[in-house]
Amino acid sequence: MNYDDQPSLADIPNDVPTSARAYGWLLGGKDNYEVDRQFIRKQLEAHPAGLDITRQNRLFLYRAVRYLATEAGIRQFIDMGCGLPTDDNVHQVARQFAPDARVVYVDIDPIVLAHGRALLAGDASTTVITADMRDQDYILEHEDVRRLIDFSEPVATLFLSVGHHLPDGDDPRRVLHTVIDRAAPGSHLTFSQVACDDPVRSAQMTEQVTSAGIRWQTRTPAEIDALLSDLDPVEPGLVNLVDWRPMDLQPQLAPVPPELERYAGASKLDRSIYEYGGVLRKR
Repeated sequence: MNYDDQPSLADIPNDVPTSARAYGWLLGGKDNYEVDRQFIRKQLEAHPAGLDITRQNRLFLYRAVRYLATEAGIRQFIDMGCGLPTDDNVHQVARQFAPDARVVYVDIDPIVLAHGRALLAGDASTTVITADMRDQDYILEHEDVRRLIDFSEPVATLFLSVGHHLPDGDDPRRVLHTVIDRAAPGSHLTFSQVACDDPVRSAQMTEQVTSAGIRWQTRTPAEIDALLSDLDPVEPGLVNLVDWRPMDLQPQLAPVPPELERYAGASKLDRSIYEYGGVLRKR
């Protein structure tokens, strides 16, 4: 598949929600439309913990990238389904600890490319490309990936809060393993997605989000474990992200949008739905 790397306003849908814009609003971002906000309002009415777990995932990004750059010694990163730029993006976190880090961002939403290019103007060691994360062959052959990523050295591939956008029909195991299968031993896969312990509620959430026009599949932890079974989880393993190497002090997120403040803390009342994942290593 070929992608047009020159986004225009005509390419940016404003009549259906997109995951990048909706996710960005939960993080306090401003680049969204009313259709995205309506989608989030409806989701939070049904699943109030969604605000917390989205923000918990973003905090996990900092801790995971910090681990990868320091303890794992990773110097090259591919962030699949990266979403809209916000504070403490992967390249910014990585370079706090490894100034020579190289980063490729991948997303299909044209507004992500537009904002990413503005943020990264003049940065030769970081780029953003337009591609569907399911199209792994295209990504691997992209000229910017070939320029920045050396697969003979360890690579970190990040699929953060995007696993639920890979329903079983998309062959998620193939998508998740294509890069790391090609990469050198010692490469890492960082993964998270919405999980639910209750199969009935999981199916209800899947139906609700899918009916809004967004590809989605909520999974149980066991189903997620099965997708990643041939990789070695880094301690403490695959867990609720609040339990993955928590830090007393780390950079804080932008404030919750005032309209959504009433949902803050709801994850403490409903522990059956959460963001599940961790960091895994290729043997």
